[in-house]
Amino acid sequence: MAELEKKVALITGASRGLGYAVSKLLATKGIHIIGVARTVGGLESLSDEITNSNGTSTMVPLDLKNMSQLESLGNSIFDRWKKVDIFIHCACIPTAMSPVTTVSLKDFQKSITINTLATLKLIQILDPFIKISKVKKMVFVDDKKSGKFLSSYAASKAASRELVESYKEESKRIGTQVIVFTPKPMPTRLRAKFYPGERRSRLSSCLLEAERMIKIAKL
Repeated sequence: MAELEKKVALITGASRGLGYAVSKLLATKGIHIIGVARTVGGLESLSDEITNSNGTSTMVPLDLKNMSQLESLGNSIFDRWKKVDIFIHCACIPTAMSPVTTVSLKDFQKSITINTLATLKLIQILDPFIKISKVKKMVFVDDKKSGKFLSSYAASKAASRELVESYKEESKRIGTQVIVFTPKPMPTRLRAKFYPGERRSRLSSCLLEAERMIKIAKL
Protein backbone atom coordinates (compact mmCIF):
# COMPACT_ATOMS: atom_id res chain seq x y z
CA MET A 1 0.00 0.00 0.00
CA ALA A 2 2.86 2.39 0.81
CA GLU A 3 4.24 2.00 -2.71
CA LEU A 4 0.83 2.57 -4.29
CA GLU A 5 0.44 5.82 -2.35
CA LYS A 6 3.73 7.18 -3.67
CA LYS A 7 4.01 9.43 -6.67
CA VAL A 8 5.23 7.48 -9.70
CA ALA A 9 7.58 8.93 -12.31
CA LEU A 10 8.39 7.14 -15.56
CA ILE A 11 11.66 8.30 -17.09
CA THR A 12 13.05 7.19 -20.45
CA GLY A 13 16.76 7.26 -21.17
CA ALA A 14 17.32 6.54 -17.48
CA SER A 15 20.50 4.50 -17.87
CA ARG A 16 22.78 7.48 -18.44
CA GLY A 17 23.05 11.24 -18.85
CA LEU A 18 20.15 13.55 -18.05
CA GLY A 19 17.67 10.72 -17.50
CA TYR A 20 19.98 9.09 -14.96
CA ALA A 21 20.54 12.35 -13.08
CA VAL A 22 16.88 13.37 -12.90
CA SER A 23 15.89 9.86 -11.80
CA LYS A 24 18.28 10.03 -8.84
CA LEU A 25 17.07 13.49 -7.82
CA LEU A 26 13.37 12.64 -7.98
CA ALA A 27 13.96 9.43 -6.00
CA THR A 28 15.31 11.52 -3.11
CA LYS A 29 11.95 13.31 -3.06
CA GLY A 30 10.18 10.05 -2.25
CA ILE A 31 8.95 9.47 -5.81
CA HIS A 32 8.96 5.91 -7.12
CA ILE A 33 11.03 5.79 -10.30
CA ILE A 34 10.20 3.61 -13.29
CA GLY A 35 13.46 3.74 -15.22
CA VAL A 36 13.26 2.82 -18.89
CA ALA A 37 16.30 2.27 -21.09
CA ARG A 38 17.94 -0.29 -23.32
CA THR A 39 21.21 -0.51 -21.36
CA VAL A 40 20.76 -3.01 -18.53
CA GLY A 41 24.05 -2.18 -16.80
CA GLY A 42 23.14 1.49 -16.51
CA LEU A 43 19.71 0.66 -15.10
CA GLU A 44 21.29 -1.64 -12.52
CA SER A 45 23.65 1.11 -11.41
CA LEU A 46 20.76 3.56 -11.15
CA SER A 47 18.73 1.08 -9.11
CA ASP A 48 21.63 0.60 -6.70
CA GLU A 49 22.11 4.35 -6.26
CA ILE A 50 18.41 4.92 -5.63
CA THR A 51 18.29 2.08 -3.10
CA ASN A 52 21.37 3.43 -1.32
CA SER A 53 19.62 6.79 -0.95
CA ASN A 54 16.55 5.06 0.57
CA GLY A 55 14.50 5.52 -2.57
CA THR A 56 12.47 2.98 -4.54
CA SER A 57 12.54 2.11 -8.21
CA THR A 58 11.52 -0.35 -10.88
CA MET A 59 13.85 -0.77 -13.84
CA VAL A 60 12.50 -1.73 -17.25
CA PRO A 61 15.00 -2.77 -19.96
CA LEU A 62 13.24 -1.84 -23.17
CA ASP A 63 14.00 -0.99 -26.78
CA LEU A 64 11.96 2.05 -27.85
CA LYS A 65 11.79 0.92 -31.45
CA ASN A 66 9.86 -2.17 -30.36
CA MET A 67 6.21 -1.09 -30.22
CA SER A 68 5.05 -4.38 -28.69
CA GLN A 69 7.43 -3.80 -25.77
CA LEU A 70 5.90 -0.36 -25.28
CA GLU A 71 2.43 -1.92 -25.23
CA SER A 72 3.64 -4.40 -22.60
CA LEU A 73 4.95 -1.49 -20.53
CA GLY A 74 1.49 0.03 -20.54
CA ASN A 75 -0.06 -3.25 -19.41
CA SER A 76 2.49 -3.56 -16.59
CA ILE A 77 1.75 -0.02 -15.39
CA PHE A 78 -1.96 -0.78 -15.30
CA ASP A 79 -1.47 -4.04 -13.41
CA ARG A 80 0.84 -2.59 -10.76
CA TRP A 81 0.25 1.16 -10.34
CA LYS A 82 -2.86 2.12 -12.32
CA LYS A 83 -1.35 5.60 -12.82
CA VAL A 84 1.71 7.64 -13.73
CA ASP A 85 2.10 11.02 -12.04
CA ILE A 86 5.13 12.29 -13.94
CA PHE A 87 6.51 11.31 -17.34
CA ILE A 88 9.95 12.56 -18.43
CA HIS A 89 11.05 11.64 -21.94
CA CYS A 90 14.84 11.94 -22.17
CA ALA A 91 15.57 9.08 -24.55
CA CYS A 92 16.93 9.96 -27.96
CA ILE A 93 19.44 8.57 -30.44
CA PRO A 94 21.87 10.33 -32.77
CA THR A 95 22.36 9.25 -36.33
CA ALA A 96 25.45 9.23 -38.50
CA MET A 97 26.27 12.70 -39.78
CA SER A 98 25.80 12.82 -43.52
CA PRO A 99 24.88 15.17 -46.38
CA VAL A 100 21.24 14.89 -47.39
CA THR A 101 22.33 13.45 -50.75
CA THR A 102 23.87 10.39 -49.09
CA VAL A 103 21.67 9.90 -46.01
CA SER A 104 21.16 6.21 -45.29
CA LEU A 105 17.46 5.38 -45.50
CA LYS A 106 18.01 2.75 -42.81
CA ASP A 107 19.55 5.33 -40.45
CA PHE A 108 16.80 7.83 -41.25
CA GLN A 109 14.10 5.26 -40.52
CA LYS A 110 15.75 4.31 -37.22
CA SER A 111 15.92 7.96 -36.18
CA ILE A 112 12.26 8.54 -37.01
CA THR A 113 11.20 5.31 -35.28
CA ILE A 114 12.98 5.97 -31.99
CA ASN A 115 12.93 9.77 -31.80
CA THR A 116 9.47 10.35 -33.26
CA LEU A 117 7.24 7.28 -33.45
CA ALA A 118 8.23 6.13 -29.96
CA THR A 119 7.38 9.59 -28.63
CA LEU A 120 3.94 9.35 -30.22
CA LYS A 121 3.38 5.84 -28.91
CA LEU A 122 4.44 6.77 -25.37
CA ILE A 123 2.04 9.71 -25.34
CA GLN A 124 -0.81 7.47 -26.46
CA ILE A 125 0.02 4.78 -23.91
CA LEU A 126 0.65 7.06 -20.93
CA ASP A 127 -2.00 9.74 -21.45
CA PRO A 128 -4.77 7.71 -19.70
CA PHE A 129 -2.51 7.04 -16.71
CA ILE A 130 -1.45 10.68 -16.45
CA LYS A 131 -5.07 11.86 -16.51
CA ILE A 132 -5.84 9.76 -13.43
CA SER A 133 -3.08 11.47 -11.45
CA LYS A 134 -3.50 14.68 -9.46
CA VAL A 135 -0.04 15.79 -10.65
CA LYS A 136 -0.48 15.33 -14.42
CA LYS A 137 2.97 16.39 -15.62
CA MET A 138 4.74 15.31 -18.81
CA VAL A 139 8.18 16.67 -19.64
CA PHE A 140 9.74 16.30 -23.08
CA VAL A 141 13.41 17.03 -23.63
CA ASP A 142 13.90 18.98 -26.85
CA ASP A 143 16.95 19.75 -28.98
CA LYS A 144 16.78 22.25 -31.84
CA LYS A 145 20.21 21.36 -33.18
CA SER A 146 20.16 21.54 -36.98
CA GLY A 147 22.36 22.38 -39.93
CA LYS A 148 24.59 20.61 -42.38
CA PHE A 149 25.02 16.85 -41.96
CA LEU A 150 22.35 16.72 -39.23
CA SER A 151 19.25 16.20 -41.38
CA SER A 152 18.21 12.78 -40.03
CA TYR A 153 18.51 13.77 -36.39
CA ALA A 154 17.06 17.27 -36.83
CA ALA A 155 14.12 16.00 -38.88
CA SER A 156 13.16 13.43 -36.26
CA LYS A 157 13.39 15.98 -33.45
CA ALA A 158 11.39 18.55 -35.41
CA ALA A 159 8.64 16.01 -36.05
CA SER A 160 8.60 15.08 -32.35
CA ARG A 161 8.40 18.77 -31.45
CA GLU A 162 5.27 19.20 -33.55
CA LEU A 163 3.65 16.16 -31.93
CA VAL A 164 4.40 17.47 -28.45
CA GLU A 165 3.23 21.01 -29.23
CA SER A 166 -0.06 19.69 -30.61
CA TYR A 167 -0.50 17.45 -27.57
CA LYS A 168 0.25 20.41 -25.30
CA GLU A 169 -2.53 22.48 -26.87
CA GLU A 170 -4.96 19.57 -26.83
CA SER A 171 -4.27 18.91 -23.13
CA LYS A 172 -4.91 22.40 -21.77
CA ARG A 173 -8.61 21.85 -21.17
CA ILE A 174 -8.00 18.49 -19.49
CA GLY A 175 -5.36 19.81 -17.12
CA THR A 176 -2.31 17.79 -18.14
CA GLN A 177 0.79 19.97 -17.97
CA VAL A 178 2.97 19.35 -21.00
CA ILE A 179 6.40 20.92 -20.53
CA VAL A 180 9.12 21.19 -23.16
CA PHE A 181 12.59 21.40 -21.64
CA THR A 182 15.66 22.34 -23.68
CA PRO A 183 18.81 21.62 -21.68
CA LYS A 184 22.07 23.45 -22.13
CA PRO A 185 24.77 21.42 -23.92
CA MET A 186 25.94 18.55 -21.70
CA PRO A 187 28.79 16.03 -21.99
CA THR A 188 26.54 13.18 -23.10
CA ARG A 189 27.23 10.35 -25.53
CA LEU A 190 24.70 11.84 -27.91
CA ARG A 191 26.51 15.18 -28.07
CA ALA A 192 29.88 13.45 -28.40
CA LYS A 193 28.64 11.87 -31.64
CA PHE A 194 28.22 15.35 -33.14
CA TYR A 195 31.15 17.10 -31.45
CA PRO A 196 33.81 14.45 -30.84
CA GLY A 197 36.67 16.89 -30.14
CA GLU A 198 34.74 19.30 -27.94
CA ARG A 199 36.13 20.40 -24.58
CA ARG A 200 33.71 18.85 -22.11
CA SER A 201 34.76 21.25 -19.34
CA ARG A 202 32.90 24.04 -21.13
CA LEU A 203 29.58 22.20 -20.99
CA SER A 204 26.91 22.16 -18.33
CA SER A 205 26.60 18.98 -16.25
CA CYS A 206 23.72 16.52 -16.42
CA LEU A 207 23.13 17.12 -12.70
CA LEU A 208 22.80 20.88 -13.13
CA GLU A 209 20.41 20.45 -16.04
CA ALA A 210 18.37 17.89 -14.09
CA GLU A 211 18.08 20.37 -11.23
CA ARG A 212 17.02 23.06 -13.69
CA MET A 213 14.40 20.78 -15.22
CA ILE A 214 12.95 19.97 -11.82
CA LYS A 215 12.78 23.65 -10.94
CA ILE A 216 11.14 24.70 -14.23
CA ALA A 217 8.64 21.83 -14.19
CA LYS A 218 8.02 22.23 -10.44
CA LEU A 219 8.44 18.52 -9.84
